[in-house]
Amino acid sequence: MDVQIHELVGAVHEAAWLPWAVQYFFLIAMSVTALLMSLPGFVFGREAALPKARLALMVAVTTGITAPIALLADLHQPGRFWEFFVYTHKTSWMAWGAWVVPSYVGLLILFAWAIHRPAFYRWGQQDWRFAWLFRLLSLGGEANWFARPLGMAAGVAALAILVYTGMEVTIVRARPLWNTPFLPLQFAATGFVGALGAMLVLERVLSRDGALEARLNRNLAAALAVVGALGLAWFALASSGLSPRHAEALASVAGFPVWQKIATWGALSIAVPFVLALVLPRNSGWVTGLIAIHAAWMFRWTVFMGGQAVPKVGSGLYDALMPTGIAGLMGVIGTFGLWLFLIIAYTTFIPWAEAGQPDDGRGAKAPGHPVRSV
Repeated sequence: MDVQIHELVGAVHEAAWLPWAVQYFFLIAMSVTALLMSLPGFVFGREAALPKARLALMVAVTTGITAPIALLADLHQPGRFWEFFVYTHKTSWMAWGAWVVPSYVGLLILFAWAIHRPAFYRWGQQDWRFAWLFRLLSLGGEANWFARPLGMAAGVAALAILVYTGMEVTIVRARPLWNTPFLPLQFAATGFVGALGAMLVLERVLSRDGALEARLNRNLAAALAVVGALGLAWFALASSGLSPRHAEALASVAGFPVWQKIATWGALSIAVPFVLALVLPRNSGWVTGLIAIHAAWMFRWTVFMGGQAVPKVGSGLYDALMPTGIAGLMGVIGTFGLWLFLIIAYTTFIPWAEAGQPDDGRGAKAPGHPVRSV
């Protein structure tokens, strides 16, 4: 007699990584990729790249400050972060991250201060109510020859962030969807997409420079092409069976219709801004930028929350809907709200439009813009 067993009940598990983790990985990726995009203009002497570098530095600083706050919230109490320093583990990527993240944020802020120091000094010489603040921020001088070495150090720390954030998820063998060598590359590529999306939106709000918008859209199209190529390579390895690891990852989600819808939505999030960026590089920054930000965020939500919804054993999917409390929807809204507040503060109190190339230590200054008051 044949016996057929049908599993009717699946276990329910709470997510270990909450939406706070999605926000952290989303924002830190945008910060480090934006920082890397600011280096050609500020560190490597490409004056034509300065308009792009100014927007990139703004995105890098504002997201770089917001991301660690989301990380601390995901740890549920700040004391757990301290434990990484007291009880460090050389083989733990998360423990290494406890050293890399503060180093990166500190170097990023010092680099941004050095870039803006000459303008702080000039604004401090004006006779208006906030002059004292800019004199304080300039520390009584305008030399910034040290901006280049700070930028190089911050760039190295940014690359370390990309490695550690990718590896700390990739090493989780219990979840096939995470345990693929493509994931760090996908995190980096979608980070560039999100950063360029934010820069396009800010360009539409602050600059309205058609040439800069077209340049950013072309960069976005290139980043989207890389994301699409990585996705196709992942699927080809998985569906062909050439890589057992990727085949297992595909098999873990292939049977669920919701994952087919997610794949379709993801493909459209790449294709639509890619086509618009190439066909209509000017006057499309709002659309391409917002879709790019959405695509970068959606990828991380799918990886983290969707990945935890895939059962290790059992039937069906675990509940991965966003909760409405502070650990869910309100936390996500609050994080974006903090980022928006920092952008407003940055554009109000920091002379971002006057940022130029650092001097060479001998008093030679890069061409600047006329001094203007807030």
